Amino acid sequence: MRKVMIFGIFDGLHEGHRKLLREAKNLGDYLVVVVAQNHIVEQLKGSQPRLDLAERFAHLESEDGVDQVLVGDEEQGTWQVIKANHPDVIALGTDQKTLKADLESHLNEFNPKPEIVTLDTYEPNPQPTNG
Repeated sequence: MRKVMIFGIFDGLHEGHRKLLREAKNLGDYLVVVVAQNHIVEQLKGSQPRLDLAERFAHLESEDGVDQVLVGDEEQGTWQVIKANHPDVIALGTDQKTLKADLESHLNEFNPKPEIVTLDTYEPNPQPTNG
């Protein structure tokens, strides 16, 4: 079984989130979604999320294709959730560059080492291309 893990705040699911969840699920057999705790969201964004952790968690649990929802680590950068759940793949959005760099700097702490994949950007109204 190929386990895929994705991280996020998921403060009100929208079509962009759903697309990322579908793309992540397509990378494996079992999708684990890790939801950031409220105090981590405040550290990252400078404000609390609109929805509390329990609401965000419940919304994700009801999404098609999501096999498991976990609460993110108490402290940023410890990666306990990865160490405890051993994903084969970690899927990230294109806006998660800082997260990707931090993960890559900690790869030697994970056994086995997961593959890190950046998913396509969601564009609700893509601009037409010439040509």
